[in-house]
Amino acid sequence: MIVGICGSPRKQATEHVLEKALDLLQEKGFKTHLWTVRGKWVEYCAHCDYCLENGECVVQDDVQELYMLLAQAKGIIFASPVYNGGVSAQTKAVMDRMRAVVAADKNFFKGKVGMGIVVGGDRAGGQEFTLMQIHTFYIINGIIPVGGGFFGANLGATFWSKDTLEGVKLDEEGFRSLRKTVKKFADFLEQYGGK
Repeated sequence: MIVGICGSPRKQATEHVLEKALDLLQEKGFKTHLWTVRGKWVEYCAHCDYCLENGECVVQDDVQELYMLLAQAKGIIFASPVYNGGVSAQTKAVMDRMRAVVAADKNFFKGKVGMGIVVGGDRAGGQEFTLMQIHTFYIINGIIPVGGGFFGANLGATFWSKDTLEGVKLDEEGFRSLRKTVKKFADFLEQYGGK
């Protein structure tokens, strides 16, 4: 299964392009699940070390559902809007909260494959740095990071929304980067994890 995590608190451009990525993967025969922060209770990590001592997070919020989904996942997609040149606060909170599952099982993410999708309101609004934050999370946690390859999708799928849903729908270059990244992601999944 592939879990797509939408880090946008709004049902707008980021969720739209993540849904398109999951549709492409379903066409290739993969089972997918969309999990969004929108409307969910997601607390930040206080680095209290409760998880290190007890093997679980002290906070019992909606991230508990995500833990169960990720335990089954072979592939992970983080999709984030660009906020101040990086991932959204909601995306970062989800990433930080993964400390609890790794505290319980250091191999929780080992061998899973990950890709990133980012949506910026400006053409050069921090998309590459945001993808690097997503890839850094993957590398630290043993997830195999996958980009789209050279000529247009080096680190992953990047979109220019012009701060509107309609803007992202018209971003042909963004969708080209998405198709390239999904193809490479699917190839890695088939090689390492199956469908």
